[in-house]
Amino acid sequence: MRRKYVWWVCILLVAFAATGPLNALQQPVELTLITHDSFSVSEEVLSSFEQEAGIRVRILRAGDTGTMINQAILSRNNPLADVLYGLDNTFLTRALDADLFVPYESPLLKDVAEEFILDSQHRVTPIDYGDVCLNYDKAYFAEHDLLLPASFEDLTKPEYRGLLVVENPATSSPGLAFLLATIGYFGTGNEEEEIQPYTYLDFWADLVANDVLVVDSWSDAYYGEFSATGDGTRPLVVSYASSPPAEVYFAEEELEDAPTGSITASGMCFRQIEFAGILAGTQRIEAAQRFIDFLLSRPFQEDMPLQMFVFPVNREAELPEVFARYAAIPEEPAYLDSETIAAYREEWIEAWTSVVLR
Repeated sequence: MRRKYVWWVCILLVAFAATGPLNALQQPVELTLITHDSFSVSEEVLSSFEQEAGIRVRILRAGDTGTMINQAILSRNNPLADVLYGLDNTFLTRALDADLFVPYESPLLKDVAEEFILDSQHRVTPIDYGDVCLNYDKAYFAEHDLLLPASFEDLTKPEYRGLLVVENPATSSPGLAFLLATIGYFGTGNEEEEIQPYTYLDFWADLVANDVLVVDSWSDAYYGEFSATGDGTRPLVVSYASSPPAEVYFAEEELEDAPTGSITASGMCFRQIEFAGILAGTQRIEAAQRFIDFLLSRPFQEDMPLQMFVFPVNREAELPEVFARYAAIPEEPAYLDSETIAAYREEWIEAWTSVVLR
């Protein structure tokens, strides 16, 4: 009897050794992600990663992209998070110049096209992209038997007078992207030339003369002034090429077609690429690297389109049917390199303000 008792005590001690202290060692690592307010991921996709990796992800939303970057720069000696996600190519150089990130080359970059990898040192990793383009109200153009504008120049013609609403580039990310598209399309001129070319500022002056409406934010423009989504009167709005599938996906009643469309003519859209980076100073470098891999993995990349209405950069990821059917991808978006944007962004916005708002 005594021998049997000792045997069971031994079993219990082994069991305790195998469960109690080990459980303590297996407590998940807590990783903090700082991102913009638009970040979204399916609960089951994130939960699956957390359970598999033994990493609990705490999400810290920090306003829009500009605000988030400012916070990251101000706190770089004592970082608020381990990973930053949502930095786009209009703010890329500013973040890199501030030495915010430590390099990491994910093995999943093999599935990403070179055009999205803008930092050869891999301090940031491309995760998604989207195109800012003009959207239009299909019903309005059909009812008025009006052709769609085929170029920026068309927007200054009498038939499009009072039809366009845009966002202020000083307060809105898509507004800034649309301004950059016009700069890429028309250029800024050359003071040394005897005969000055038609520049982006000339175009904006002509838009003002053609009664363009400027509002502060995308939601003010899209849900306040756009005729297809509310009581607005403007059938042309600056939005995203992925907005039409959102109209179908969130419709209260099933739709046979999207009520809106995107104009993706050459040079009329600006491509935003969003990146993630491991913040310098993190004490969880391995967990941060694993999270970057997760952001590039097919589960996250295939979840993104209907969570944030952006395109995945992983070419192995499949698009949801509604996204593949109604979202447009411009063949020739406008292009400005991030260094030029960083150098002249404030100058361009100030010049735009003097022409459009004063």
